[in-house]
Amino acid sequence: MLKRKNKQMVSDLYSRYEQISLKFCYFLLISSLLSCGENTAKKETTSPVESVENTSETTKKTATKTILCFGDSLTAGYGLEDINDAYPAILQTRLDSLGLPYTVINSGLSGETTAGGKSRIGWVLNQKIDIFILALGANDGLRGVPLTETRANLQVIIDTVRKKNPKTTIILAGMQLPPNMGPEYITEFRSVFPDLAQKNELELIPFLLKDVGGIAELNQADGIHPTVEGQKILANNVWAVLKKVLQ
Repeated sequence: MLKRKNKQMVSDLYSRYEQISLKFCYFLLISSLLSCGENTAKKETTSPVESVENTSETTKKTATKTILCFGDSLTAGYGLEDINDAYPAILQTRLDSLGLPYTVINSGLSGETTAGGKSRIGWVLNQKIDIFILALGANDGLRGVPLTETRANLQVIIDTVRKKNPKTTIILAGMQLPPNMGPEYITEFRSVFPDLAQKNELELIPFLLKDVGGIAELNQADGIHPTVEGQKILANNVWAVLKKVLQ
């Protein structure tokens, strides 16, 4: 009888021990979960701030200034299989290689005249432009447009750019014509660009097609539009002036 009582007492004690142990385990588990919850809350509290800081830093790194090339088929890269072979894209590659924070926009339109450029300039200026490269006039010359009109159209484009943002730097690309257009017209046409540059205090690329115009192997079958190699030389002609502006 005594043995049975002892066994019963031992059994009851063991049962209570199990209950206490189980409650203690539950207590540890709940404490652990609460602790994790606090840590998670802390992370969630700080993460938005860290996110904003990271976003701000990324914005600083990716913020760039804009160079817009406003021209005709020479700028657009007429006849090239890849638009990345046109001189604006070549300029972008060079700027990237030098780590300069500029984005080059190709706003060339094949067949564009100064009158056409004057008509679309307002739309183009809907974006902020830091450097504006004006390369129009070649089609005026080839079509024999009166040079008073060409001069006036270019002046309107220049005035419109400056009215939109006086701080925009304007680079004017000079052009020349083949000899079959007549000596008087050719001479007067050539003078339009340096005259406008001087009058408006612009940076001037003396001749966009320097070392390319009239050289058969650097032009496509039409003898007018540069090949891939020709476009590289155009990029060099532009860069010779652009790098001074960037400095």
